[in-house]
Amino acid sequence: MANPIDGKNILLGVTGSIAAYKAADLASKLTQNGAVVDVIMTPAALKFITPLTFQSVTTRKAFTDDDLWGGEGHVRHIGLGMAGDLLVIAPASANTIAKLAHGIADSLLTVTALAARCPIMIAPAMDGGMFENPATQANLEILRQRGFIVIGPAEGHMASGLVGLGRMVEPSELLGQIRWHLAKEGPLSKVRVMVTAGGTQEPIDPVRMITNRSSGKQGYALARAALDEGAEVTLVHTPTNLVLPIGAAETLVHTAQEMADAVLKYADQTDILIMAAAVADFKPVSKADQKIKKDSGFSNIQLEPTMDILKALAEKRVHGKNPKVVIGFAAESQELLQNASKKLAAKKLEMIVANDISARDAGFSVDTNRVTLLFADGRSKEFLLLTKEAAAIEIVKEAVVLYQKIQH
Repeated sequence: MANPIDGKNILLGVTGSIAAYKAADLASKLTQNGAVVDVIMTPAALKFITPLTFQSVTTRKAFTDDDLWGGEGHVRHIGLGMAGDLLVIAPASANTIAKLAHGIADSLLTVTALAARCPIMIAPAMDGGMFENPATQANLEILRQRGFIVIGPAEGHMASGLVGLGRMVEPSELLGQIRWHLAKEGPLSKVRVMVTAGGTQEPIDPVRMITNRSSGKQGYALARAALDEGAEVTLVHTPTNLVLPIGAAETLVHTAQEMADAVLKYADQTDILIMAAAVADFKPVSKADQKIKKDSGFSNIQLEPTMDILKALAEKRVHGKNPKVVIGFAAESQELLQNASKKLAAKKLEMIVANDISARDAGFSVDTNRVTLLFADGRSKEFLLLTKEAAAIEIVKEAVVLYQKIQH
């Protein structure tokens, strides 16, 4: 599916806080992701930022209390509340949080919150000591019990100069949270998906290792695409500089053996496995305890095979055991389809992604891929050039079909 934010009606409530400038960034990001964004500002918010700012980034009118008492005042909040797919209040001041907790409806935003039939997400923002105050904590607990989604706050420097807990989380994190929550009812809702990503690292000594050029980008994109379909995602990954998709659980591994241990440990609790990691085929027989010096006369490294994770999994997947669907990757520089087909059959996979790493615009370390999907029933689908995000969407789309066929 496309980004779950695309086409959704998002109500964005903005309250009186210096963090209101972050709300403008969030409104812009939501609009760029295809959402229809209606901003509702409290009187205090108008002290920090203007309606014109929000209108400029959303191309839609920003509502204030003047609209509550205008000609359509008796229905404005009903129309907004009923149309929204999600109400996000960011920043949410201590004052507004207290009003929401106790049903006080003295502004367009708070009366809309009462009328809303959609989920409500709040991002608290307040200065030193206010968040930890028992009154604020009690109010937040009331809201959580009612199903409100509370995101943050973060710790850091505040407008007063104090350092503590109370900063509104960054717009990028809120965008990820919104995306995750809007996707939860997708076709993979309650389906457990494990994705592996990155290149394993086989130590030679405390400094050196055998690894490969895998960046982990395709695996991370697959985790994101599975989350967008509503799946419960576990990402088993090697160290990268990539940002974990919000909503995914993670298991960090380094070696092929550690990845094998993690995959086999969680296999029984996994419905779909997408094995996108570039797992080393060989590892040093032994690791030196100290750094091997250049002048030591060292001339060779003895290697031995690593565990074949998919082969070990195939031996366990008898009598209908999980994972129900296993998708492998074949990164090849020659005889792509022949080698991928052999792996598909030998590992008893439902699907394999044949990945041509000989092309300069595909494979490791770049943002695009050329892939052919091969299926156990003999079908195939070729994609000449896709971004890794687009490739991930196509792969997960097929995973959904394969899983649903097995379920029915």
